Amino acid sequence: MKVYYDGDASLEYLLSKKVAVLGFGSQGHAHALNLKESGCNVVVGLRAGSDRWAKAEAAGLTVKTVPEAAEWGDVVMILLPDQNQKAVYDKDIAPYIKPGNTIAFGHGFNIHYKQIVPPQDVNVMMIAPKSPGHLVRRTFLEGSGVPCLIAVHQDPTGETKQLALAWAKGIGGTRAGVIETNFKDETETDLFGEQAVLCGGSAELIKAGFETLVNAGYPAELAYFECMHEMKLIVDLYYEGGLSRMNYSVSDTAEYGGMTRGSRLITAETRKEMKKILGEIQSGQFANEWLTEYKNGQPLMEKLRKENREHEIEKVGGKLRQMMSWLFKKNAKEEVGV
Repeated sequence: MKVYYDGDASLEYLLSKKVAVLGFGSQGHAHALNLKESGCNVVVGLRAGSDRWAKAEAAGLTVKTVPEAAEWGDVVMILLPDQNQKAVYDKDIAPYIKPGNTIAFGHGFNIHYKQIVPPQDVNVMMIAPKSPGHLVRRTFLEGSGVPCLIAVHQDPTGETKQLALAWAKGIGGTRAGVIETNFKDETETDLFGEQAVLCGGSAELIKAGFETLVNAGYPAELAYFECMHEMKLIVDLYYEGGLSRMNYSVSDTAEYGGMTRGSRLITAETRKEMKKILGEIQSGQFANEWLTEYKNGQPLMEKLRKENREHEIEKVGGKLRQMMSWLFKKNAKEEVGV
């Protein structure tokens, strides 16, 4: 596996291009601002009437409608929600893309599942930071960056990989390291990680631990601290140095208890279900399910959101977090993309 750093990438490939970033959310604001401050000619594309229009202009960026930005740009980065991309692409992007242009993505979902099928005379690339957009922005301002993945799906001009590396450099990714992959592997591993571990698995584990303690008669506040609050402390240790760093940093009692009991929770049946989830991702079943759910107005999503909001851990946590004034300062700062 080759890792690319600053010396492997040249911004010159991008400095001569007109760069359109479609979207100004978590990733969009970071890409647009970082590239602008790296010297690129950047325009943000938003729907007419978007409440983010004024925010982008206040940040010093030029804003156009999505069709105007798509027509203007030589490189068009689509940083819209997965479920919206196809409709916007078909109506507001595809009619304005010219031969030799480059279409870019921050995630491979719509290309891999063939929701978007660009013409063969257009470059198609991906630059996927491995972090939320607020960290892409924050680390850039601090003089560092976050690791990125790049991939090339189509390369009619012969310079798509160089453009992807230039983009990664422009947002700070080559300061941390860039790995080349493909749209298939990025999409499938990303979805699996979200569902089985990061968002799905961890949330269910936290709720199950909380419920076990509360149902056994322990105070909900103690259950929250043990099963939710301290999770960040452990995850930070994973982030800094992997499993060994975590085990080194906790008590011997915690290390022994974790190593002897963890496998009783993540059993052969759990691994079997993980394999099933991966199969649903690989076959396209999950993608079809999610896109159908979205087209139908997201009834299941809204039901599950309501259940989460009403879970006791959220009510207890909301009260306890009022004690933690630093959280509100941090969240307020990142909300405006500082």
